[in-house]
Amino acid sequence: MGNYASCLTSSRAAASVLDVGATDLKQQFAVGDKAVYPVHGVAEVMALEQRDIGGNTTAVYILKVLDTGLKIMVPTSNAGSVGLRDLITSKEVKEVYSILKSRDIPRDTQTWNRRYREYMEKIKTGSVFEIAEVLRDLCVLRLTKELSFGERKMLDTARGLLIKELAIAKGVGEDKISTEIDAIFAPAAA
Repeated sequence: MGNYASCLTSSRAAASVLDVGATDLKQQFAVGDKAVYPVHGVAEVMALEQRDIGGNTTAVYILKVLDTGLKIMVPTSNAGSVGLRDLITSKEVKEVYSILKSRDIPRDTQTWNRRYREYMEKIKTGSVFEIAEVLRDLCVLRLTKELSFGERKMLDTARGLLIKELAIAKGVGEDKISTEIDAIFAPAAA
């Protein structure tokens, strides 16, 4: 079944809109909608299909990650539990910028590998606020010491996830968001 991140087979076309089905989510996604999938970032809903999984017909979203082209299948009933969520609102965009600008963070005395595990857990949540905290903390740490290879890679991951979502949410280019983030963490701003 190709490049899918999930191993689901036997497709039939579904209705144009399916309910997520998770009790903690109220949204539904339609073909063409943008959604955020944890760790991978912003994805477009390419299709809504019915798949035969273990003898049961299951409704699934077919997502295509914008940055990588990776295709992911998510059963609509599991969308909430895997962290699939809407793009952030304009109010949430402001909260993200507040987190990035905040410098009231406790001094970190952890080893780099403990920090790495903690930050990776935050990224895995898919929460834009947790990702913003990871980016902020690593950018602030970078001003005082050299980051490990793993920390630099994580900083790049968090930065990429935030830039893509903020650009789409604000309706501006990624270059503009990148410039704004660079300005927030310029050494003179610390």
